[in-house]
Order: sequence, then C-alpha cells, then structure tokens
Amino acid sequence: MQALHPISQRLSRVLLCVLASFFCANALAQALPPPVLMALNRAQVPADAIALLVVEAGGRTMPRLSHRADQPMNPASVMKLVTTTAALDLLGPAYTWRTPVWVDGPVVNGVLQGNVIIQGQGDPKLVLEKLWLLLRRLQGLGIHTIAGDIVLDNRAFDVPATDPAEFDGEPLRPYNAAADALLINFKSVVMTFVPDVLTSSARVQFDPPLWGVQLQPSVPLSQGKSASNRGCGDYRANLKADFSEPTRIRFHGSYPASCGEKVWPIAYFEPASYNARVIEGLWRNMGGQLSGSVRSGTAPGGPATFEVASPTLAEVIRDVNKFSNNVMAQQLFLTLGLPSSQTPSSPASAREAVRQWWQRRISATDVPTIDNGSGLSRHNRISAQQLGQLLQVAYAAPYMPELMSSLPLVGVDGTLKRSKASSASAHLKTGSLKEVTALAGYVHGASGKRYVLVAMINHPNAAAVRPALDALIDWAVMDNQRQ
Repeated sequence: MQALHPISQRLSRVLLCVLASFFCANALAQALPPPVLMALNRAQVPADAIALLVVEAGGRTMPRLSHRADQPMNPASVMKLVTTTAALDLLGPAYTWRTPVWVDGPVVNGVLQGNVIIQGQGDPKLVLEKLWLLLRRLQGLGIHTIAGDIVLDNRAFDVPATDPAEFDGEPLRPYNAAADALLINFKSVVMTFVPDVLTSSARVQFDPPLWGVQLQPSVPLSQGKSASNRGCGDYRANLKADFSEPTRIRFHGSYPASCGEKVWPIAYFEPASYNARVIEGLWRNMGGQLSGSVRSGTAPGGPATFEVASPTLAEVIRDVNKFSNNVMAQQLFLTLGLPSSQTPSSPASAREAVRQWWQRRISATDVPTIDNGSGLSRHNRISAQQLGQLLQVAYAAPYMPELMSSLPLVGVDGTLKRSKASSASAHLKTGSLKEVTALAGYVHGASGKRYVLVAMINHPNAAAVRPALDALIDWAVMDNQRQ
C-alpha cells in the first residue's frame, strides 16, 4: 500500500481530531447531568420518557444539553408559549379587546325607552369589576330603568358545545369553562366562607350575584378539626355542597371553625344561562330596574354608544403564563382566528392562523400539532427542539421583555413560587397534566449568559419529577463551573 504524503497525513490527523471533537461534544450534549439523572431515578422515570434541551439564547453554539430533543411530546400548559408568542407577534403588546355597548332609545325621566345591547369581542378579562363599571356607565347616562331588554351578542366566536366534564371529569373546575366571545368573570362563582363563632355559623358570600338563583347565606359551624383530622382538612367535602339544581346552591354539611376564612371558586353548572343571570343580578344589585329580560340577539351596525376596553395584551399574558389560566389562553387563541376572515372565529380557524404564523416565523416544514391554545389537551404535540426554536425567535424579537416577564419567576411567583431551584434564576412556563410535566423558558446563568431551557416528561410518574426539574435549572444556572 502506498504511504500517505506527509501533508495528507497531517490533514488526516486534523480531520480525525475535528470528527472526534464533534462526536465527543455531541456525546456530552446527550449525557444527562448526574443530579438530574439521580432525581429521575428516584422518581422512577426512565430516560426514554423525557426530552431536554439547554442551549445559549441568541447564540449559534451547540446545545449544552440535548436529549431526545426531536421527539414530539405532549407539552401540557407549556403550549401557552406558542399562543402568547404568536399573539405578541401578530397583535402587538399594546393590543386591547373592545366590548361595545349600544343604547337604542331615548332616556325619559330615568327610563330607557328601548334596549341595551352588549357585544362580546373576545375580552379574556371582562371580570366582575369591569362589568360593574360597564353598568355604572349606563347609570351615568341617566338610566335607572330599562323598559326593553338587555341584548347579548356573542357571535364573534363559534365554539362547539362541549361537556365540561369531558377532559378530566371535573365539570366544576373553573379551568374547564368554555371560551365565549362574551366571557364574563370566567363563567365562575366565587364563594367566600367566613366563620362567626358567636352565631355558630359561617357566612357565605357569593360573587357575582346570580339572578333567579337561591343562595344559602350561611352554613352551620363545626368545632374542632374536620373529618380528615388534619387541621382544616378537606372543608369542601365537609360542606356537602349540592349543585344539582341551576337555580339553587345548597350545603348539607358544615364548615370547620379551624379553617378560618376560605374562598372556593367554581364554574357555574349551567354555563348557557350564566351571563344573563350575572348581568341581571348585578344590575338589580346596583339599584337598576329591568322591565324586559336578558336575551341573546344581534348588535346593530352603527357606532356604539360607548366601549369598555380590556387591559393590554402584555398585561393579559401575565395572567395566562404566570398562573396558567386556561380560559384566558383559549380566548386569546380564538382571537388569533378573527383577523383572517369576516366569519366568526372557531377552533379550526385559530389553529390555521397559528399554523400559518409558525410557518412564516419559525419553520415552513417542521410544524407542531396544535389542538388548542391552552394545553388542556391530550392531542397537542411539540418537540423540545421546536420549543427551543420558538424561544430563540422570541428572544430576538422586540417583544422579548414582555414575553419573558409574563413567565413565572423561579421561587418567586406564579406556578413556580414553591420551586426549590435557585431563586429568581429563571423565567419558565410550567405544564402539568395527568402523566405529563413540562417546563420551558429562559435561565439566567451565573456567568451572565442566558439560556433557553426545555424539559418535557410523558410518563405515569411525571408528577414526581419536580426535584429533577429543579436540579436541571440549578445545573443550567451554574455555567461557570466545570460540568
């Protein structure tokens, strides 16, 4: 065999070194940090059930960690990152929703000779206080009595009727409330229990007031510990609440005195009548009179008498991401389906709007499977690599500060307030479903560098991996040490 020329031998050695360096670096990137691996072993979660990615934000370097990063996974509520990033890019941080109101008749001696029409346009935060201000504006126009009807127009969203118990069998959980173009107070009722030892009862306050619903004003007070024998325990079970009738809320049990004041929010069990009951209940509670009824209808085409504006998108996504508000995320998702046509937005049009945005801004060919915008789905699929691309694009965008500040700050607020990782070391969105735990966002390294971090676990023991995720955050932070 002919010997290689000396120069060729040197080039071969250089090439071998380069290849060896590449494969070594790739092998290192695939290796799980020992603290993470130990925590996963304790949780009995195998390495083939997780996907991890840690890469410098804004950089073109190889990932510090990449494990099954190209595998599509269920991200749970981390899918809200797709929804909120698309919204910031398409609508802008200063975007607001408008709820127009029409008064269609003259006001004579405090009586409106006509109807009031309220049109929903998707405001995700039309809460009780905002509705009070809306009705207060009507009173400011001199209206004390409405001789006609209050007409509600929610046609901007075309949302199929669903069973609120379909996803997880918890129909009274507020997060299972369906989206609505006229979403008032998240379709929820907040019950506040205040014990009064002198009367041996607990007062019950219901917000908002519901017209036509009998509300039990108090429940008997039970002394000592609750049935669970652990301090306050499960006070909700002790109350033996009865929500079987839409026109009555009753309690057949008692309230433990050891619980102090407690707040229990529930989704109203007849959502179709919720808006009408709340608006009439609050209007009458404010001293107003209504001769007609609250009914569905169509808004007129002319200019509104006045409008009520929502908080800005930048403010709204803080609630969506920090507290993982599913209903607000769905409202935002459906809003993205509105600009594409004059027809109402539907889940299908929203999915198509986000898909087209992804192809323009992230990747024309590598598109995740998007079922809905909140992550409350068993069908959403996205890889750690795709989430990493999304976060890199957002990091280079003008709206990066708004997105980052909307994410929970580790050990400080939101869904990461109780995290045991290095406090204030990262802004990360959490996700949790049965057999799913996920985390994605930005980590602030000790060296001053910033990293994109993505972690997804799809496994029956996924709920036990929190210590492993805390260890991953700490490992990513300590980038000034040999790893």
